[in-house]
Amino acid sequence: MAETILVVDDDTAFRSMLREALEERGWEVAEAGDAETGIDMVGRGGYDLVLHDVRLPGMDGIEALEHIRRADPLVDIIVMTAHSTRDSAVEALQHGAYDYFTKPFSLAEMEVVIRRVLEKRRLQNEVRRLRRSLEDTGPSAKIIGQSPAMRRVVELVEKVAPLDAGVLVTGETGTGKELISDTIHALSDRASGPFVKLNCAAIPENLLESELFGHEKGAFTGATSTKKGKFELASEGTILLDEIGDMPLHLQPKLLRAVEQKQVERLGGHKPIAFDARIIAATNQNLAQRVEAGEFRSDLFYRLNVATIELPPLRDRLEDIPELCEHFLQTINRKLGIDVRGVSKAGTQALMRHHWPGNVRQLANTLERAAIFCTNDLITDRDVDSALQRVPAEPGQTQTPLLPDESLQLKEALMEYERGLIVSALRRSGGVQTEAAKQLGVTPKNLWNKLQKHNIDPNNPHN
Repeated sequence: MAETILVVDDDTAFRSMLREALEERGWEVAEAGDAETGIDMVGRGGYDLVLHDVRLPGMDGIEALEHIRRADPLVDIIVMTAHSTRDSAVEALQHGAYDYFTKPFSLAEMEVVIRRVLEKRRLQNEVRRLRRSLEDTGPSAKIIGQSPAMRRVVELVEKVAPLDAGVLVTGETGTGKELISDTIHALSDRASGPFVKLNCAAIPENLLESELFGHEKGAFTGATSTKKGKFELASEGTILLDEIGDMPLHLQPKLLRAVEQKQVERLGGHKPIAFDARIIAATNQNLAQRVEAGEFRSDLFYRLNVATIELPPLRDRLEDIPELCEHFLQTINRKLGIDVRGVSKAGTQALMRHHWPGNVRQLANTLERAAIFCTNDLITDRDVDSALQRVPAEPGQTQTPLLPDESLQLKEALMEYERGLIVSALRRSGGVQTEAAKQLGVTPKNLWNKLQKHNIDPNNPHN
């Protein structure tokens, strides 16, 4: 489609000549004899470039520039002026004109400038199109929510992602720290490199050092071959140290050296090995408090805490629940092969009344349970209550947690309730403990401890 140029000049013969010359070169051309008419035409849209005379009856071209900019901030303007008004042309450039020509001018020279400005406009339009596409489908589009708190998170992510600085992502369990870390990596210059993740709470202490830094063959019993650590594997990419607050105190000095020097030394090795990886740390703990308690090194904390992104709990952004529900239900429908259209108004209100201690992760799991057992294509407030294991309240009453047999003592009832949740999570995850831990909003280490406490066989949770 040919670009459209608007010529604003009070000289009818000049306009006609210029229009004919521009149309011969493949552009569509419209005319206006005064500034007021030109401003009105620009306001109706559709012009890629305005060629505007400076000396006009009524409003002159310099004054018209501001009105044209208000009518269409993206349109480019080239001013045309006689020799005696060259100072006015310079003033026009200061007010936002792209270029100027003095009359009489060479059509060949003007053609070169027009093609240059229209090519610039095409490139700018393409950049805007790609930016909108990224906003709709790019990495940051996976961060759901339009609340002020989440808009701030997205702004921070997009700001720090290209900087190659260390990032500390904080927030309660289930708020989406891993998603934020994924997005930072995807928006960074290291996106084509590896993204290596390590959960510091999920690996036994006696194996954690080897996982982080690697080991040489024969470094310890069972080390039958040399193994690269996570830092080496993440070179030219990003490493996520999840649950960094659970890093054992005795390993923190070695971690600090790795962060500061970008070098590691394998277990059993005698020479430093350089790596080039961006470090993202994530935690649901207050590291400053752990520093005060002597459980986390202050120098390591300050080294990790270069750029901090704090994720708000779901209870502080309840207005995002409808959008989150729409997103999760699309995933649930594909996963389970069902067709739940959405959540009823009463169901949404029930969701927004909940405190959500497990945050977004708990909401996703609740919606999946509600979608499985709802009796029509809309999740109702009763489906929500059932999924949250709450007794539906009578009008004017608050909702009450559904406890087991009332004859049980409170401690026994809570134990039985916890055991049931763990068994349910293991069944739903197919016995995969890391996935079950995610569903429950606990660390894999905490889940393992609870399995021992309740004498649950993770491979056969039915018993």
